[in-house]
Parts: sequence; structure tokens; C-alpha cells
Amino acid sequence: MAMTFDFSGQTVVVTGGTRGIGRATVEAFVNAGASAYALYGGDERAAGVMRGAHAGDRVVVERLDIGDGEAVKSFWRRLEDEGRSVQVLVNNAGIRRDAILAMMADDDWRRVLDVNLGGAFHMSKYAVQMMSGARYGRIVNVTSPSGKFGFEGQANYAASKAGIVALTKSLSREAARRGITVNAVSPGYVDTDFIKNLPEELAREYRKSIPLRRFGTADEIAAAILFLAGKEASYITGSVLEATGGL
Repeated sequence: MAMTFDFSGQTVVVTGGTRGIGRATVEAFVNAGASAYALYGGDERAAGVMRGAHAGDRVVVERLDIGDGEAVKSFWRRLEDEGRSVQVLVNNAGIRRDAILAMMADDDWRRVLDVNLGGAFHMSKYAVQMMSGARYGRIVNVTSPSGKFGFEGQANYAASKAGIVALTKSLSREAARRGITVNAVSPGYVDTDFIKNLPEELAREYRKSIPLRRFGTADEIAAAILFLAGKEASYITGSVLEATGGL
């Protein structure tokens, strides 16, 4: 079976869809024939750039606080009321508020968990309800090596990303009988806004720790997401695909 990445006639929802990996993922899906909702949390500049780049085509750019369960419920109910169906959900949105645990503010702990893990919960809950009727769906969650290894100053972020893996595995078992697969992609160091401000010396050290000796690109991660979201990946569920350059 040839890998075509043909998503013609499908609708995709991508959280964190206006920057970095999320934006590359939206653009890859659209190039493969899909229509897409690019959701974002608050960066109006990036959202404006995204709207300008996709004016008149198959991308809807919309602000949504995915940490707010009622707001997420309203988003999905509106899609239903408009007669829209969604075949693919990509839970990509993530924030960081780094600090050593002993000095971490309670609000920073809660907000990172609310957005990164709670957001995936809220979005997946209503996506599964919609996809169940069609007996088909793909959910791809974006996790991180931080959830596997734990990095200093990232207890909140690491906990949220480890939770994403557990959510992926549990939901994959629940949704399988409805024809819905649930998988995750774990990107390593990717050349996006998340790491662009690293001091060059630190960036060199990070690159040395990667067997491929380079950072990944957002397009490379998007390709991994499209693979898991495709019909060809129909026998893969509950898996975590590491795209880390061998980290």
C-alpha cells in the first residue's frame, strides 16, 4: 500500500495550530487535501500571520482556551450544530512555566497541567463523542521526552507530558471498538520558538546529546503526525512515536 498522505474530504482540528509544530502540521494537512481548524490560546500576532497566509483557503483560525472545559464543549457543540464532522484531532498545544519545584508558583503548576494535559482531555472527550458516530477517527497527541526523562526546572511540564502518554494509552483502549485510534508523537529538540532563545553554547551542548547531531524541524514532526493520522496507520494505536534524532 502506497503512502499518499491523502486527507481529501477530511477535517482536522489542531490545537496550538498557529506556531511551530502546530502550524507546520496544519499546513501539511491542508497540502494533503484536508480542511483545518488552527486553534490558538493567545498569541494574536501569530494568529494574524496565519490568517493572512491562509486567507480564502481551507483553514479556520480560532482562539480557544483549551484549559476551559466549558469553552471546549461549546466549540464542539457548535461544529455539530453546523453539521460539521471531524476525522482528526491533533492535541499539540503546550505551554511552559519553568522553575525548580521548591520555588514553583502554585498558579504555574496548575496552568501548565490545565492547558497541556487538561486541554488534551477536554478536546479528546468531545472528539471521541463526535467520531464514535462515524466509527472512524484519529487522535494524535504531542508529548515530550521531558515526560520520560524529567528535566530540571520542568516538573509541571514533565508531569503534563507523562500524563499525555498515560491518557493516550488508556483512551486508545476505550476508543478502539469505535474505530478510533489514539497515538502520540514525542518530538525531541525541534527548531521552533520553544528553543530559539537558547544561548549558543547551550544549543551546542544539546546538539551533542543528539546522535543525529542536529535539531529537528517542524515539518519532520508534522510528517510523523500525518502518518499516524492516515488511514494507512489503521493498525497502530496506543503507541508513542519518538521523533528525537535518537535522543
